[in-house]
Amino acid sequence: MIEKILPSWVTSVEAFDDPAGVTLFPEEEQYIARAVDKRRREFTTARYCARQAMARLGVPPAAIVPGERGAPGWPPGVVGAITHCDGYRAAALSLTAVTVGIDAEPNAPLPDGVLDTIALPAERRALTELDGPAHWDRLLFSAKESVYKAWFPLARRWLGFEEAEISLDPGGTFAARFLVPGPRGLTGFDGRWLCESGLVVTAITLPD
Repeated sequence: MIEKILPSWVTSVEAFDDPAGVTLFPEEEQYIARAVDKRRREFTTARYCARQAMARLGVPPAAIVPGERGAPGWPPGVVGAITHCDGYRAAALSLTAVTVGIDAEPNAPLPDGVLDTIALPAERRALTELDGPAHWDRLLFSAKESVYKAWFPLARRWLGFEEAEISLDPGGTFAARFLVPGPRGLTGFDGRWLCESGLVVTAITLPD
């Protein structure tokens, strides 16, 4: 599913359930040792997806341990992102991208109060004018998550929800405009989105 919104130079693997018999590297086991079962299953299957994608790229299996602010620790030369939500896990990797950000969310309204926390006034106004199959508040949240995942490996600093303004296009694209100085002179990102199988997925890719 997510491959539909990714370019050919990004390799993705996704799972809609948790396959049995997946093992973790010792470093990963140590990281997740105290996690509840749900978190452990998400973590394990996401790394299964990532290593499947690595294999398709000709990259040997390696531990993918979260680092600063939870960002995956990829092997040298690999750029990528991981996402998971109820009933879905995915990884998207590239050997040529500058950055990749992906996110998946259930296609359902955000919990009460969340939109006011994550959305700028202009974004909230824009949502009222949109029509289509997506729950636009959830899609906005997903787009902001993808923006952050693409931003952090380049900037190495936090990006608050209020520091990027998202414009959603019902045609399946979105644009993010940074409201703070961006890394490498960037002023924003362009992304794509898809609503399918009860999910909304978003992706940002920046080629080298």
